[in-house]
Amino acid sequence: MRLIKHPVLCNYYVTYRCNATCSFCDIWEKPSPYITLENFRENLKDLKKLGVKVIDFTGGEPLLHRELDILLEEAKRGGFLTTVTTNCLLYPKYADRLKGKIDMLHFSLDSPDEEEHNQSRGVKCFDKLLDSIQIAKNNKERPDIIFTVFEQNVDKIERVWNEITQPNDLVLILNPVFNYNSVETGENLSEASLQKLLWWGKQKNVYLNEAFIDLRKNGGNHVENPVCRAASTTIVISPENKLVLPCYHLGTKDFDIKGNLFDLYKSNEVQEIVALEGKLKECEGCVINCYMQPSFSVEINKYFWKALPSTLKYNYIKGTWKNLF
Repeated sequence: MRLIKHPVLCNYYVTYRCNATCSFCDIWEKPSPYITLENFRENLKDLKKLGVKVIDFTGGEPLLHRELDILLEEAKRGGFLTTVTTNCLLYPKYADRLKGKIDMLHFSLDSPDEEEHNQSRGVKCFDKLLDSIQIAKNNKERPDIIFTVFEQNVDKIERVWNEITQPNDLVLILNPVFNYNSVETGENLSEASLQKLLWWGKQKNVYLNEAFIDLRKNGGNHVENPVCRAASTTIVISPENKLVLPCYHLGTKDFDIKGNLFDLYKSNEVQEIVALEGKLKECEGCVINCYMQPSFSVEINKYFWKALPSTLKYNYIKGTWKNLF
C-alpha cells in the first residue's frame, strides 16, 4: 500500500566537480558547471509545490560551490530539511559560513587508518576530517560519520566506533557499498559481513538501515516486482539545470527545466518514465542506497517494516523527525 504519492527528496547536484578522486565513484570525472542562484530559486518554489521535504545538496563535492551557504539558507527559509555530505577538505575553511544551515551534515570516512583512507580518496584528507570534527563540535554542529563498508574494511567498523565516533558522541552511518554503471567497487558483501553489519546496526549511535541488508540477501530490486520508487520519491536535478530520470545513476533521460519544474514533472512524458521506475532492464539487481532509502519509506511492504526501527532511531537521535510533519 502506497502511503505517500509525491516526491519527498531532491538530490540537487550543485556541481559534479570534486577535489578528490575516489576509486568507487566516477562523478568527479565529469566536466561540470555550478548551479545558479536564479535557477535554484525558481526550482525551490516548485519543489515545495511538489511536496518535497528534504534537499540533499550533493555532487561532486558540494563545498566547491562558493554560494552553498546562500543555497542552504534559502532552503531552510523555505522550510526544507537540508543535508550535505563532504570529504572535509574545504569544511574547515567554510564551517562558520555553513553553521546552523545543515540539518544532516555528513563527513565521509573509508578507514580509521590515515594512509588507507587517503589512498581510497585519492587525496590527503584524513587530517582534515579530524580537524572538521572538532570545528563542527565547537560550532555546536552534530556531524555524522558515513563509513562506506566494503568487504575489505568491514572489520574496521569497531575501530571507527571506538576511536572516532564514540569519543566525539557522533552517529556512525554504515553505508553498504554498491556497484553502478561501469563503476566496480569490488566483490559483493558476504553473508558473514552482512551479519556483522546487522549486529553493528543495533549498537549505540550507529545507524544501519536493515532493509539494505534484506535487499542484498534477496538479490536487489527485481523488475517483475520492483521495490525501487526512485523516480516517484526523488527529484534529481543536475548542475546543468536538468531533471534527470529515472535516477542519477541510471540517468537514461534528462529534460531542460527552464524555470518550470512543477509542470515538467507532472507532464505526460515525464510521468511515463516515472511509471517505469524499477522496471527497466538496468534496474535488475539494483541496491543503490540513496534511492532505496526513500523507496522504503513511502510504501508499506516488508522493506518498510525492516527500515522503520533504524529510521526512527536516527531521527530520534538527530531530532529531525519534528521537521518532517
